[in-house]
Amino acid sequence: MKLSIIIVNYNVKYFVEQCVHSIRKAVNGLEAEVFVVDNNSVDGSVRMIREKFPEVHLIENKDNKGFSKANNQAIKKAKGEYVLILNPDTILEDDTLIKCVNFMDEHPDAGGLGVKMIDGKGKFLPESKRGLPSPSVAFFKMFGFSSLFPKSKLFNKYHLGYLDKNKTHEVDVLAGAFMMVRSKVLDEIGLLDEEFFMYGEDIDLSYRITQAGYKNYYFPGTRIIHYKGESTKKSSVNYVFFFYNAMIVFARKHFSKKNARMYSMLINLAIYLRATISIITRFLTRIALPFTDSVLIFGGIWFIKEYWEKHFIFQSGGHYPLLFTFVAVPVYILIWLLSVYLNGGYDRPIRLRKVTQGMVVGTVIILVLYSLLPETYRYSRALIILGALWGVISMLTIRFLLHILNLKEFQINEDKNKRFIIIGEKDEAERVSELLQKTVINPGFIGLVSYQPHRNNTNGFIGHLGQIREVIWIHNIDEVIFCAKDVPSQVIMDQMSELKDQQVDYKIAPPESLSIIGSNSINTSGDLYVIDINSITKMDNRRNKRLLDVVTSFTLLALYPLVFFLVKNPLGLFRNIFLVLLNLRSWVGYSDMSETEAHRLPEIKRGILNPFDAFHNKPVPGDAIARLNLLYARDYKITNDVNIMLKGFRDLGRR
Repeated sequence: MKLSIIIVNYNVKYFVEQCVHSIRKAVNGLEAEVFVVDNNSVDGSVRMIREKFPEVHLIENKDNKGFSKANNQAIKKAKGEYVLILNPDTILEDDTLIKCVNFMDEHPDAGGLGVKMIDGKGKFLPESKRGLPSPSVAFFKMFGFSSLFPKSKLFNKYHLGYLDKNKTHEVDVLAGAFMMVRSKVLDEIGLLDEEFFMYGEDIDLSYRITQAGYKNYYFPGTRIIHYKGESTKKSSVNYVFFFYNAMIVFARKHFSKKNARMYSMLINLAIYLRATISIITRFLTRIALPFTDSVLIFGGIWFIKEYWEKHFIFQSGGHYPLLFTFVAVPVYILIWLLSVYLNGGYDRPIRLRKVTQGMVVGTVIILVLYSLLPETYRYSRALIILGALWGVISMLTIRFLLHILNLKEFQINEDKNKRFIIIGEKDEAERVSELLQKTVINPGFIGLVSYQPHRNNTNGFIGHLGQIREVIWIHNIDEVIFCAKDVPSQVIMDQMSELKDQQVDYKIAPPESLSIIGSNSINTSGDLYVIDINSITKMDNRRNKRLLDVVTSFTLLALYPLVFFLVKNPLGLFRNIFLVLLNLRSWVGYSDMSETEAHRLPEIKRGILNPFDAFHNKPVPGDAIARLNLLYARDYKITNDVNIMLKGFRDLGRR
């Protein structure tokens, strides 16, 4: 056996699916085996691997054993001359493995090998080559000097920015996303250190390889796409603690006691500094917009009130009571902001119509409550309406200004109907087009572009790959989707690099898959299009569904003496109310389905009722039930749940 490939998976089903598809092509001509070690994923990864990739050696863990221990499980079973530790959020070129194995064969001094990595936009990832994080190197990295001086040999030894990324180099540290290691070296130096749960194990292993007299090489003769940050969110506080604590473990293991103590002090300082900055930044980012909105609305209403008093209400002198200014107005603002939040006005990206919608709903609620108050506390309907108008104007204006300033967290997206081209051959391109139409609501344009030039402008194609720049320009394309079945990975990566100036996004559709995957930045969750992802998985729909569950539960609890006589199982209803309040169940979920169907749908809480209940238990064919589940997930509306609960009211006590 020449090569053993090991992937540790944790809840990244669609990424590992795409990764293994690329491996299938890349192992052609090699005697190789593939291991996937699953760390107790709950997203259907295991079922998918078992069904789609029967050749894979699947190791199913019943808990999350961490990266090192999971890799070691497979290494102990591996038979290859070389072992490749590979992240699940990667895609290989078709000849990546052949080239790397040949390099290792030709360089017997090589203990380990890393390759050139690019992200989902085609940009080079500097962590493709790294230096040993000594105290000085770590200091310059943690305090930003390496970013300020990326080409400096002094300040950027962490990413070795002074070395040509297009030439082969000896390096200190290999990236854990792709580490090819000689098996006999692992026999000599030992496996991954399991003291590292997550992060740092690649640095430790790389260091032990060089300490044993072997070399680590950075080899840019082939590339991989690394959707960096999918398995773990690197802007999170948890990441800061995990990563820097891993550095402390490394220092204690390999540095002298004196250097280790100094390094630990430095790292601890960095941990608390970075964690504090991260917490403050996240807090300020979340409250900045609501706080600004409340200040602007309060200030605007103050000036409107002053003008209204002077020119309309108290022309002979007088003022609204302080109770209005300092109690009623803050309550109005609270209702407006809460309504905007519940309508998705604070979700990212910003949607102006949701802000307006929230303000309108909030105003209606305020006016209804106003009409129920005693006359003494009804200060002015006009001020409520004028305040709402000012609120809409000020909120839209501040968002527009933030958008103009190009602040990433505050970009406006008014559900633009994106324009796509799909590059591939006819059958696969049409399959992906159909998938796209099921996942993207009302795409503005979908054009098919042939990979082969002789198919230009025939059979529904608008052009071929050689004309891609013209196609993008003429048809005003937003996203390019490559069919991995028809287009080699090398060509995909070449096109991503060559079209960087086109301001388009890229995605890749694996063959026979329900997913289309891309990644624009380290903080995204993959810009993933899946047949089931566009509706019930949206943040506002999940929030509204949960809000409906809670409101319904409290309503049923308050009316329980009455509904006790209306439902079939009143004691079961009482039990269900508390299960829903504890977020263990939902009032509406999927109908019963097979495991194969289940892993195609987004996970939601098990329902008391299901879409089938809307038909009052009339006979429905099995395939219709599957379609009902799909439609419920894809086209979710809160009114659907209300309708199902009304029609299935008597079964709310169902177990």
